[in-house]
Amino acid sequence: MASAVREKPISDFRLPLDVKPTHYDLTVKTDLEQETFEGLVKINLEVNEETSSLVFNVADLEVSDVSVYSHDLKTQQVDTCRSFDSEAERGTLAFPIALPADSKATLSIAFSGKLTGAMMGYYKSTYEQDGVKKVHSLTQFEPTAARRAFPCWDEPMLKASFSITMVSRADTVNLSNMSIASEGLCKAEADRTSDLALAMLFSSLLVEEQTIDKWKITRFNTTPLMSTYLVAYANGHFAHLEGSYKSPLTGNIRPLRVYATPDAINQAQYALDVKARVLPIYEQIFDIEYPLPKLDTLVAHDFDAGAMENWGLITGRTSAFLLDPERPDMAMKKRVTVFQSHEVAHMWFGDITTMEWWDYLYLNEGVCILKNMGEVIVVGTIYPEWKVDSEFISEHLNDALDLDAKLSSHPIEVQCPDANQINQIFDSLSYSKAASVLRMLSNFVGQDRFLLGVSIYLKDHLYANTVTKDLWDGIGKATRGSDGVGIDVPKMMDNWIMRMGFPVLTVTETKDSITVRQDRFLETGPAEAKDNQTIWAIPLAVRTTDAEGKPIIDNTAMLDTRETTLPIDTSKTYKLNSGTYGVYRVLYSVERLVRIAREAAEGGAIFSLNDRIGLVHDAMALAKSGHATVSSALTVVDILRNEQEFLVWDSIARNLGLLVSTWWEDKALVKGLDEFRKGLFKPIVDRLGYVYSPSDSADISQLRTKAVGQAASAGDQDVVNKLKEMFNAYTNTRDESKIPADLFRTTAITAVKHGGPGEYNFVKALYENPTTVPSVGISAMYAMCASKDKSCISDTEQFILNKARNQDIIYFFIGLQMNYDRRRSSAKFFMDNYKNLEERYKGNFSFKAVISAAIGNLSTKEDIEVINKFFEDKDTSRYHLALAQTLDSLRASIAWIERSTADIAGWIEKQNVK
Repeated sequence: MASAVREKPISDFRLPLDVKPTHYDLTVKTDLEQETFEGLVKINLEVNEETSSLVFNVADLEVSDVSVYSHDLKTQQVDTCRSFDSEAERGTLAFPIALPADSKATLSIAFSGKLTGAMMGYYKSTYEQDGVKKVHSLTQFEPTAARRAFPCWDEPMLKASFSITMVSRADTVNLSNMSIASEGLCKAEADRTSDLALAMLFSSLLVEEQTIDKWKITRFNTTPLMSTYLVAYANGHFAHLEGSYKSPLTGNIRPLRVYATPDAINQAQYALDVKARVLPIYEQIFDIEYPLPKLDTLVAHDFDAGAMENWGLITGRTSAFLLDPERPDMAMKKRVTVFQSHEVAHMWFGDITTMEWWDYLYLNEGVCILKNMGEVIVVGTIYPEWKVDSEFISEHLNDALDLDAKLSSHPIEVQCPDANQINQIFDSLSYSKAASVLRMLSNFVGQDRFLLGVSIYLKDHLYANTVTKDLWDGIGKATRGSDGVGIDVPKMMDNWIMRMGFPVLTVTETKDSITVRQDRFLETGPAEAKDNQTIWAIPLAVRTTDAEGKPIIDNTAMLDTRETTLPIDTSKTYKLNSGTYGVYRVLYSVERLVRIAREAAEGGAIFSLNDRIGLVHDAMALAKSGHATVSSALTVVDILRNEQEFLVWDSIARNLGLLVSTWWEDKALVKGLDEFRKGLFKPIVDRLGYVYSPSDSADISQLRTKAVGQAASAGDQDVVNKLKEMFNAYTNTRDESKIPADLFRTTAITAVKHGGPGEYNFVKALYENPTTVPSVGISAMYAMCASKDKSCISDTEQFILNKARNQDIIYFFIGLQMNYDRRRSSAKFFMDNYKNLEERYKGNFSFKAVISAAIGNLSTKEDIEVINKFFEDKDTSRYHLALAQTLDSLRASIAWIERSTADIAGWIEKQNVK
């Protein structure tokens, strides 16, 4: 494969530091009707070294008038030569007189560009209102796309302040990071302005346009120091909802708004409410007041990522921030809560304090996920019944370990020499593994000391840039005792951050002790010596019981050598990784595993909810790698069949689904596994039914949804018939209440899977209807891919190519891969249309995920040969990491099938005999 990774050193990608920007005066005129923009940027520069040329970032812009004014020389000069490197996304301007060292200068550049649907830079988003197609514009700059909107020094370390002015049609709304300083009609302002930037932009309007259209100028207040990737602005016919919050630190009251297009604003109230609830909690945790005068959220119809933490103007897709107030479902409510809370956390992590370079992305993302600082402390505070610390194990820890178990993994802190590499590290390692490692550290040092350390870190680096050592210093200070000595955080953490992989702890027993050995865990089996060099400092968190059988947890035990022996009475209960805070797997003997499972199934306080979730995930991961057998993992699941907690059932469902998806071509084995699934989940359906009540706990509501979905997926005829009945009632009456909101996705998928063109066309019409709420739209996409009718799937494929929004293509490929009848043909469809799809995702985050979704579930050596052949002449520099990881997954699945088919078949046969 032609990975085409840049061989140049990182210094060739980073900008020279002979000058440093300190302030941008940016004026942008947006014409939504012509789908164009133009502007002028004045950049104040500190000249560190004498230079007669200026090198900056620029891409996909037309640059016209350029000049530089030297404040020391009192001279203004135009460039004598300019060149642009499209690959490096740089411009170079040469001037006749050198700018002296230790001086100040102002660079002025006029530019223009097109509002495309690229979902990066300054781009357009389309929507439909009252049957009319409309456009609004917004920015998405992270990581390296500010240069596509205005010429700049586009690196996170080069912070500056920004004064932003927007020129637009008078009937539109302008938004940016800061609050509005002034706003008025363009002609009135132009008559009295001495601002050359505004004069230039106004003069570009034709006389006829001035008479027909009214234009306005919106000036925003100046920002604090910030990185270019956090700059944001937008223009459109937006509506808004408004609220406020009171700072618990100062008593200041700040306005909060959510903006959306008029057709969607009625679904934005919940996102506004979440923002108002979490902001005071963050201020108290960090002991730092939110520093900007307002905090807006803009909901966009086209968005590449989920959401973006622009300082003062959070942006994101409809499915991240909209919740139907009439039919809220639990999954969507949790999604909006997490997205809004996560992005608010970034107002401190990332925005006030920013990583020095993209190598340290996890300092933004890992910390935000960990405490949401996001998805644990803050969400857990407002919704304790969601048990988010326990949910973290399946949502983040297990996801991270799955990816990190590959030879093609990468360290959390990874060198990013160019834009292609930067885009690829927005993955489960930078996000979820980083969060998991920090969660482990928090549990080890104690949450209060951890949070104090985080606050120290932020206060020590306000409006500055940081590296890993800075965070460790803050936490280290927080752990100091009266003797001034604290935990050596770098000694404990550096290998977790700077080395790829994680350990499996193998436990062997004697009567009165256990020996614990660490080795690197790989999904393909025991690591070879060359891949097994790292020794991690591992908090063992040993759970034992006292004389009365009550649990005792030793959080001080640490394994920082290859192996150690611990004195433990093995005739009694014990378990490592109590609470599943550690970033590792634990391999016990089959006898001990079964004993732990039986003790866990008895209930009581011996093993926590977290322990039971981790037990299920570990058992299946160790079976996949060949360290254990699938039959032992299935035995653990069988023992836990009377479990009451949703999150344990969720971990069971995920792992049984993995088995079915891996053995998808073995019909007999899948039938046996589905019978097992039906035996587990149908009794829950019978007990809980299909009716949701406002009095239901979050646990009951989610367990009902999960049980119905699993039983339907396994083909339980009673459940399938009930869902078809509900769907038919809905299609006949158009009464949404015929299907509970929480069951809509399962119902739609089941109806299309077991139906025909009629059901298919109904869900297709739902997706095409612009008034359909986001959760229903996503469900409709999955359902469009579930049909067994070849003509319907062909229609879906054409729909992907010709009608689907770029941001939605990932949902279609995930859906097609869930349709086992079409799994291989959909992979071929992707390859046949690769050129079209690649062009549509040019430069975006999501293309790597589309590739993994399209080909990541195949199961033969021949499939790998086809994939390798297909990509051998492709430039994979934008997604080589994801491709290598996908191929590693396929190899692991093939090895698993070869190793474990007979084992699973034998276990199923024994179950049938019972």
